[in-house]
Amino acid sequence: MIRLSGAEVAKSRQVGLRAEIDHFSGLCGRPPGLAVVIVGHDPASQVYVRNKVKTTLALGMRSFHFEMPEAITESELISKVEELNHDPEIDGILVQLPLPKHIRSDIVLETIRPDKDPDGLTIGNLGLLFAGRARVAPCTPWGVIAILEHYKIPIAGRHAVVVGRSNIVGKPMAQLLLLANATVTICHSRSQDLPSLTRQGEIVVVAAGQARFLGREAFSKGAVVVDVGMHRPETGDFAGKLCGDVRFEELEGWAAAATPVPGGVGPMTIQMLMENTLHLAKGLLAKS
Repeated sequence: MIRLSGAEVAKSRQVGLRAEIDHFSGLCGRPPGLAVVIVGHDPASQVYVRNKVKTTLALGMRSFHFEMPEAITESELISKVEELNHDPEIDGILVQLPLPKHIRSDIVLETIRPDKDPDGLTIGNLGLLFAGRARVAPCTPWGVIAILEHYKIPIAGRHAVVVGRSNIVGKPMAQLLLLANATVTICHSRSQDLPSLTRQGEIVVVAAGQARFLGREAFSKGAVVVDVGMHRPETGDFAGKLCGDVRFEELEGWAAAATPVPGGVGPMTIQMLMENTLHLAKGLLAKS
């Protein structure tokens, strides 16, 4: 079984990306700027944000980091995003999810200017994606496509199954696979006999949001399995350890290729965030 290392793919792409960032900085007189807004002190979110800030700086971009109190009101957070929308030093704005329950995530995300949305999650950017004219694609599914391309895994003409239908992963993942000429089936919590559907997939992308949910029985022999899940269970054999939606160890000798957790899709989500930010920076420069 081929171990699809997102960490290795990200590393291989960073050399070229750093050169592009240096070129932009010389042309524009400043590096691309990425603003990350985090509300509260969720431990997982803090780790994600630290990794994003670290990568931003390592690639030569400028990082703007804003930690907001848990008790911030929705209107105050929206005002902060609006402020960043009008800051000419900032090319991308990321609001770290999840937000506290008293804040409506969809309202806050829609406050971000689509041309400063490196996550690709505003309605404007999702609409362009589904119209086949993407400005940027959501980072995680775009990272999955990059992994498949790096390992020369063909997509066109193959049957791909996507488990999950969120706007963050499932739906855009299906669309990107369609744009790559796959035949796509989307499964979700109301799908009947899920393993019978996933076994039809030559490529299966699992974004179910349930730790160690699927094992060997859910995949046909020789399938390519991409695990988007990221969990740290509090109980059981994997208590305190990072794991995905798939029981990775069961795929050895069965799947043709699979992504591990950690080290699979996760590093590519950050990599594509960086690439999207540079792409948006170029677009904003062209408008100025």
